[in-house]
Amino acid sequence: MDIEHNAKPHSHEHGHYHDPAEKKRQINRLSRLIGHLEYVKRMIENDEDCSAVLMQIAATRSALNGLGKQIINEHMAHCITHAIEDGDTAAVQEFQDAIQKYI
Repeated sequence: MDIEHNAKPHSHEHGHYHDPAEKKRQINRLSRLIGHLEYVKRMIENDEDCSAVLMQIAATRSALNGLGKQIINEHMAHCITHAIEDGDTAAVQEFQDAIQKYI
């Protein structure tokens, strides 16, 4: 898995605003996911049934994909829309690159 811990801040010209309510939903969703992953870790530490562990891993993967879709939709609806209105092709290209890595 390719994770960039030192990702660059947004370089595009338009302002980058996130709706506070949406941001809170995303953070809450991520917090639940972290809790779920901690549960899976405990399952492995306690030598629980491998099938049950795999089912929980599948559930966490689904939750993470759901969060990704939520972020994509929010970014498309606001950030990319504004970037297009502002003629900020760099922001659009940056998002296309991110989508390619995501999928």
